[in-house]
Amino acid sequence: MASESRPTLFPVLLVNFIGMLGYSIILPFLVFLVEKFGGNEFVYGLLGSVYPAFQLLGAPLLGRWSDQVGRRMVLLISQLGTFLAWMLFVVALILPRQELLEVRSGLFGTFLITLPLLLLFAARALDGITGGNVSVANAYLSDISTDANRKANFGKMASSTSLGFIVGPMLAGLLSTPRYEELLPVLAAAAISLLAIYVIHRYLPESVQRLVPPDLRSFSIRRMWQAEHKECYNMERCPSGTSLQDVLRLPYIPLLFGIYFVTFLGWSFFYAGFPVFASRYLHWESGQLGLFFTVSSLIMVLVQGPVLSYLSSRIADAWLVIAGSLPLAASFLFFWLETDLSVYTGVVLLSVGNGLMWPSFLSILAQAGSPAIQGSIQGYANSVGSLASIFGLILGGMLFQNLGPVVFVVSATFLFAIFFLSFRLLGAFPNAKEAPVGASS
Repeated sequence: MASESRPTLFPVLLVNFIGMLGYSIILPFLVFLVEKFGGNEFVYGLLGSVYPAFQLLGAPLLGRWSDQVGRRMVLLISQLGTFLAWMLFVVALILPRQELLEVRSGLFGTFLITLPLLLLFAARALDGITGGNVSVANAYLSDISTDANRKANFGKMASSTSLGFIVGPMLAGLLSTPRYEELLPVLAAAAISLLAIYVIHRYLPESVQRLVPPDLRSFSIRRMWQAEHKECYNMERCPSGTSLQDVLRLPYIPLLFGIYFVTFLGWSFFYAGFPVFASRYLHWESGQLGLFFTVSSLIMVLVQGPVLSYLSSRIADAWLVIAGSLPLAASFLFFWLETDLSVYTGVVLLSVGNGLMWPSFLSILAQAGSPAIQGSIQGYANSVGSLASIFGLILGGMLFQNLGPVVFVVSATFLFAIFFLSFRLLGAFPNAKEAPVGASS
């Protein structure tokens, strides 16, 4: 049983860290695994798009469900789906490379469809359809945060993500052996998912006080379980509905969703192209690619932790989004130069910019709408990001195949747009400004 105490920050940060750790273990060698199973740049981008495509379907339902039955149960279901997905990865690594079809196309290139490759797609689909963990974790964080510590808490959440990306590639390097190749890192990812399930079940208390209609004439399982009643005293903040149309009527939500979409679109072009770029143009191996992500994550931990904690009580969220979007966009232009020095200059700018911009943006999003529908808002936002990722990963893979590193210029263009869009957020959420920094503990 989870503790009945007041919800705290540490368990959800630990769950987020564990989730990112599991994914980042395979990130350095995923592109090489796709090529090993017969795929190419287009297939790698297509594989990346499967997760957000299925998350587009699952995240709004899981987010809305978390508003009704609680965050903890939905996080458990999501982590169980992730564990089963990793087991499909294990099966794909064990199966022989049986060729089913060869594709030759002027647009998509030449690649093979093999049985292990199909299982990789099935694994990402299963993980995606149950992949409400990010949006529900953000809603959980919003539940337990106040105006005084919201930005700092979202900075800590982003830091836990970055820490996962630091430790994951390091574990991948330690566990990869000539004999077992990628099998041990994937088994480690599955074990980490089991650990996340245990942490949620044992240590994560529920954060939602569920609304129960005052209709005493009908039987309700929720009443039998003694779900807590909560009155909605401030009628202006009471939700009128949780459909997408209702959420889009809330002030600033269309703008926030637009920034969410553009951000994920720019990042997706990068993720579709960079691993292939590192392999083909820089001649990096999986260890060097893992080092790149480790350096990036380490810088982001520093920015999202002490730096953001210092700035959050002095600078409004919107100004941090504006300030972070410029180096973030500029970083992709350095990748375009195709040298190790320019790439590592770019990763410093990318990490600093993203470390300032993204937690501040999530803090703004967490203030939009009623706390009673934060799960729905975060779920729809996650779907907006998933939709952008679907287009970005597929189109990014195709563009990189035909244009090469020019795809990073496209990423920079999208992310520069955030700089101009973010000025409309100034003054929109006054609670995001000068508040003392603290963490729920």
